[in-house]
Amino acid sequence: VQLVESGGGLAQAGGSLRLSCAASGSTFSINVMGWYRQAPGKQRELVAAISRGGGTTNYADSVKGRFTISRDNAKNTMYLQMNRLKPEDTAVYYCGARGGMDYWGKGTLVTVSS
Repeated sequence: VQLVESGGGLAQAGGSLRLSCAASGSTFSINVMGWYRQAPGKQRELVAAISRGGGTTNYADSVKGRFTISRDNAKNTMYLQMNRLKPEDTAVYYCGARGGMDYWGKGTLVTVSS
């Protein structure tokens, strides 16, 4: 399974960005998918996760009410809609997927200016 993130960039505080994660390869094996982020000098943390069918989602407390995770299995794509961005959301955002083993994308940088 290969995962490719896109949609990162520069945003102002209070603005929005939408990240996408396109999966290819043995996508039938993918179960849970999630977005993670790693800020400079910090450990990677889970931002949001979504079940195979999309019916169950989980969010880090720091993004609840601002970020929305979704997936379109027909397109093998997962999304993260990020609203009301804050400077502390600045990080490299990674797409992760679990399906027999863990898969990771290379990440996309999100920078939020104050």
